[in-house]
Amino acid sequence: MTPPLIFDRSLVRARRQRGLRLGAETFLLDRVAEDFADRLRAVVRRFELAVDIGTPTAVVRAALLRNGTIGTMIALDQMTDAPRYLSGDHAAAVALRVIADEEALPFADNTLDLAVSALALQAVNDLPGVLAQIRRALKPDGLFLAALLGGDTLIELRQSFAMAESELDGGVSPRVAPFADLRDMGGLLQRAGFALPVTDVDRITARYATPFALLRDLRRMGAANPLVERRRVPLRRATLMRAMEIYAARFADPDGKVRASFDVIWLSGWSPHHSQQQPLRPGSAITRLADALGTTEISTGEKPER
Repeated sequence: MTPPLIFDRSLVRARRQRGLRLGAETFLLDRVAEDFADRLRAVVRRFELAVDIGTPTAVVRAALLRNGTIGTMIALDQMTDAPRYLSGDHAAAVALRVIADEEALPFADNTLDLAVSALALQAVNDLPGVLAQIRRALKPDGLFLAALLGGDTLIELRQSFAMAESELDGGVSPRVAPFADLRDMGGLLQRAGFALPVTDVDRITARYATPFALLRDLRRMGAANPLVERRRVPLRRATLMRAMEIYAARFADPDGKVRASFDVIWLSGWSPHHSQQQPLRPGSAITRLADALGTTEISTGEKPER
């Protein structure tokens, strides 16, 4: 079955390239890169061949290579002119660069020791398919670690535009991309064949002097609307101004600054290997649950005494 086309992938690439030209705003990526390094530091092993899938800049690669636990790092992205916007540690943080779409990974099965991705996979049309490709490309006992935007990311902006368009335009248009829900992510990892799947979410709240400052940052992040079903006519000034008024009225702190929420969903899973911890066979327990809880066991069908 062909997955539905939600995101215009060529437009995703163009938005990211424009963000780099404007001067990328990287506070989210910087925060995520620090968390990547901390999480990988807890895994006491060396990864000889690693790939960074689609991360918009090299900040994550630079952070991971400083740990000293990675041999060769491959960078995979779609942006053909990205290198000229990188310098210093960012430019050096890659041994091999592959230009490819995150939805069609060019790696043979059982070749990678580590696959990471930061703030990129939320814009793929077939996330289950991408996860399955990553799992196949990992060697047995290889690790996948990713962070993507999801949950209630930009909920304030979504609500403000929805209210403004309902008031002035007679309906709501898709202006902010839909985001994956944390509750679905564990199931997707299992469906892709990962062992020991773990998911969690980190809420990051940014504060801005005005809602317009948030919009400027989103452009510099390359995060403007990439939806296939986006409205093709320009946004009316009256609608924009009303949305910004609603935002400032509903989501401002006492000091006048407005909040913007970003939910970073973390995914991790391992390619199956016989050395990994395995679940016990059904019926193999040697301790009763009732004993552990210090209560009386009630047989099926037996009603408790009043």
